[in-house]
Amino acid sequence: MGTAILPASTQSGPLYQAPFKPLLATLKGTRQDVPPIWLMRQAGRYLPEYRALRAEKGGFLALVNDSAAAAEVTIQPIRRFGFDGAILFSDILMVPAALGQGLTFGVGEGPALTPPLVDHALSSLEQAPERLEPVYETVRQVAGMLGDETTFLGFAGSPWTVSTYMVAGKGSRDQSETRRFAYGDPAAFGEIIDAIVTSTVDYLSKQIEAGVEAVQLFDSWSGSLSPAQFEHWVIAPNAAIVSALHTRHPGVPVIGFPKGAGEKLPSYARETGVDAVGVDETINPEWAAANLPEGMPVQGNLDPLALIAGGRDLEAAAARILTAFEGRPHVFNLGHGILQDTPIAHVEQLLAFVRNA
Repeated sequence: MGTAILPASTQSGPLYQAPFKPLLATLKGTRQDVPPIWLMRQAGRYLPEYRALRAEKGGFLALVNDSAAAAEVTIQPIRRFGFDGAILFSDILMVPAALGQGLTFGVGEGPALTPPLVDHALSSLEQAPERLEPVYETVRQVAGMLGDETTFLGFAGSPWTVSTYMVAGKGSRDQSETRRFAYGDPAAFGEIIDAIVTSTVDYLSKQIEAGVEAVQLFDSWSGSLSPAQFEHWVIAPNAAIVSALHTRHPGVPVIGFPKGAGEKLPSYARETGVDAVGVDETINPEWAAANLPEGMPVQGNLDPLALIAGGRDLEAAAARILTAFEGRPHVFNLGHGILQDTPIAHVEQLLAFVRNA
């Protein structure tokens, strides 16, 4: 790795040499001969050190709200693998908690939000922004722990995905309850989306102020919407968030990840204003390279199951992605989060392959 030298000061003295961060440079549009790599959910249950700490803390939410523990979890995959990016350990449902919903994670169950907004007015919630303070403290602690070459990523859930949990009070396979609500009462649903947008802008802005260098918007359920609804509830709210962040924090890259967008991905990339776009594992990488805006940084898109398979299948899949995106700035990543039964040896194999291909 090298260093980026800034213009000399008019005053005498040595030149300032800023640490070279391959991931940050790529997100800002500079292609690297060796693409930087990080993995979604790289801090998690496939790591024995994570499982040990979570058992000690007594649950997921307790871990998220313990800033020192959350900072340790964020650093664990950097310490073990040396990824080019560290992503904040937290959860996309911290914004609903700040908007006033109760948030719990049952043992062996998904998250629960109360009261569900399918039958409770948004105005009935009492906002509690102080619930986000532990996250900002986590960011400050991690920022002080990372090495010079590692880019620190913050994140939030995108409004559509976050709203599906807020309306239904839980996750679902097809988001049917929220989709029905959006069609049946678009004004009320729009108020929920607007509240999420406002809270998310403040949330990500404070993450940046605390020390993250780029942020990612996760839209895990964007694939459940029709084209018109996608335009209304995915593209427009994300565009509002990106515009506000660019105004508040010029030069801080925003990655958009609309999982399941399919053929709507190029429109998302053009219309939201994101600086880089994440591509999920269902997208043909050659198609993405041909149809996304020229020069836009792309992130992705290895199938998490290929990582579990390992061996020749893993390397063949990774090679196809590297070849498809070799002509543009590319961040190597998975097409979705790493799975808990992923062998550590296969992560090591992937890192060695990408960095030596």
